Amino acid sequence: MKQAAIAAIEYHLPAETVTSERLAAEFSGWSADKIDDKTGISERHIAGENECASDLAVEAARKLFAADACQPAEIDYILFCTQSPDYFLPTTACTIQERLGIPQASGAIDYNLGCSGFVTGLGLAKGLIETGQASKVLLLTAETYSKFMNRRDKSVRTIFGDAGAATLVTAAEPAAEPYIGPLVYGTDGSGAGNLIVRTGGIREARTAESAVEHEEESGNFRSRDNLFMNGTEIFSFTLRVIPQCVKDLLARAGITMEAVDLFVFHQANSFMLEHLRKRLKIPEEKFLISMRSCGNTVSSTIPIALKNARETGKLKCGNRVMLVGFGVGYSWASALIRWPSAK
Repeated sequence: MKQAAIAAIEYHLPAETVTSERLAAEFSGWSADKIDDKTGISERHIAGENECASDLAVEAARKLFAADACQPAEIDYILFCTQSPDYFLPTTACTIQERLGIPQASGAIDYNLGCSGFVTGLGLAKGLIETGQASKVLLLTAETYSKFMNRRDKSVRTIFGDAGAATLVTAAEPAAEPYIGPLVYGTDGSGAGNLIVRTGGIREARTAESAVEHEEESGNFRSRDNLFMNGTEIFSFTLRVIPQCVKDLLARAGITMEAVDLFVFHQANSFMLEHLRKRLKIPEEKFLISMRSCGNTVSSTIPIALKNARETGKLKCGNRVMLVGFGVGYSWASALIRWPSAK
């Protein structure tokens, strides 16, 4: 039986950028240095007015094909992770299939998941490949949270950026240790209201009343149509759940922390990541932080970080890497991967 393995990663960032200096000019009492220190982010890329998450994913995929990782005709399944699809229906992955010229014999699905979406996608791709349903899976992650954000809400504007990533998962020859896995998942829907866009779906339609902005005690402005994040609760959830998730993954794999070469967590913000690193006693040299020039790109943070680590030499062939995604839902997922000869 073949084993699933990551073969290549590419990503695409929109042209427009929002620097910390620009945000500091918009929010009185905040300096660029304060924003950088608090978030670890100096620049965020923002999608254009008519630029959708699918456009970012398509551009990332085209980079993958241009890099000769594979050709569209070789893809037999598309997985598209996004919380900002083009339409309620049809499935955005179906329109991506046509745009990229991927064969009609391929499968294509969207799945609505945020910060844990990339790791979950690896699990889905692994299942498709190792049950013989596919041999080359195009895992796309893309998000345009900027479409939901209120310009006067610094709690989200300082953190989130838009991006798309394309990951090729292929069938590889069997090895003693899996290239992807084991995996650990978790869900706690009781936290759904702490990171949410309340309107626009079937549960609550957008109306003139829902678009009315209100000032919060924090000084941020938003309406029910905007993205809402309770940062304190998200932080508490992360510190409560993720250390145990890491322990569970190590136990399932039968290894210790020392056996992991690199830890790549969802790039939420540097403040949260540093707390997790210290709580788990992970050495700085083994812990990747890679968001300064793009921000928190939701489901694309981990593939972007992996690609950057590969290009800078921090990620080497044969390395054992722990991936941990967590956030909106609440949802979390962790996986061990072994890096083969990725491009």
